[in-house]
Amino acid sequence: MSNLAKQITLNNGAVLKNSVVMAPMTTWASNDDYTVSEGELAYYRYRNNGAGMMITGCTHIQENGIGFTNEFAAYDDKFIPGLKKLASTFKENGAKAILQINHAGNKALPDLFEGDVVSSSSVETKATDFAPALKPKELTEEEITQIIRDFGETTRRAIEAGFDGIEIHGAHGFLLQNFVSPFFNKRQDQWGGSLENRLRFPMAVVTEIKRVIEAYASKDFILGYRISPDEPMAGALRMTDTYALTDKLIDMGVTYIHASLPDALQAKPVDATDDVTYLEALSQHINQRVLFVAAGMIQTPQQAEKILEKGALPAIGHGFVTEPLWMEKAEAGQADDIRLTIKKNDVVDLRLPEKMWVAIQNSGDWFTIE
Repeated sequence: MSNLAKQITLNNGAVLKNSVVMAPMTTWASNDDYTVSEGELAYYRYRNNGAGMMITGCTHIQENGIGFTNEFAAYDDKFIPGLKKLASTFKENGAKAILQINHAGNKALPDLFEGDVVSSSSVETKATDFAPALKPKELTEEEITQIIRDFGETTRRAIEAGFDGIEIHGAHGFLLQNFVSPFFNKRQDQWGGSLENRLRFPMAVVTEIKRVIEAYASKDFILGYRISPDEPMAGALRMTDTYALTDKLIDMGVTYIHASLPDALQAKPVDATDDVTYLEALSQHINQRVLFVAAGMIQTPQQAEKILEKGALPAIGHGFVTEPLWMEKAEAGQADDIRLTIKKNDVVDLRLPEKMWVAIQNSGDWFTIE
């Protein structure tokens, strides 16, 4: 357990108490007005003694950026009191509290807001688990500028609420990835076309967020960026695009890059011609220039150790859902006692919010339920 328990010092001086990250996962648990609920606080309070860094499920920076039902919001100052409670809960036992901020783009849920679903271009999206197939509205220059400002404003709220950092959600086909992807970005202006132009929007978001951090936060405020390395469609996002994105993020001084992978130890790029995994390729490219975090089907301490050996911090999602005491049991040498499935009789003990338990039961093969 020595490697997982090792403290990590980030490039801005922040120190993580250990090398384990709680991955961001939606809990579908907000109040109906999108404020943080007591159920969500109870869920995280039971899990806040383990990871060195805990990342919230995503919160939307605009009303039309919501990607999940009962996703707590942060697009207005009225949400700060709830955000303060959430940050405080995360930090009770020394974890760094990270607020993941997002605009769902073409995956936004149109039944939950008035107005249009928006994206980089008006390219029809395929149906997903969370959104129907639809053709989004192409953002105007003025709307793009406002979204950039709103990412900054949500960062300010995170700072005021007491979070130790924010993570920009640039993965899972949400708005930032809509701009980077040549499949979804068909623009012919400064925001599309060449790779340089497709990267302009995320770079503008990072620039604005860094300006806000410099104005309002301490020097050790953490700035992370989450990526999905590629997309399955022809003519879509590929590793070469992602390498260029990571290079720019590193040059801009982000604190860490977080890769969301289908299976961190096994999955390979869609156009792979060898046995090199996403994890290995990204770790080699990043080459310790910045902290690298990887998520994807990491459930056991043994798997987490292998992620560390490959050059990344393990971000554990499902493992903390099924076993709130994951880190405590790992440190105690009780890996065999870590629960990997959800038993219906354990739901109350697991402190799963009611709406989260309903979503899990309706999710198909996300979890094994006994």
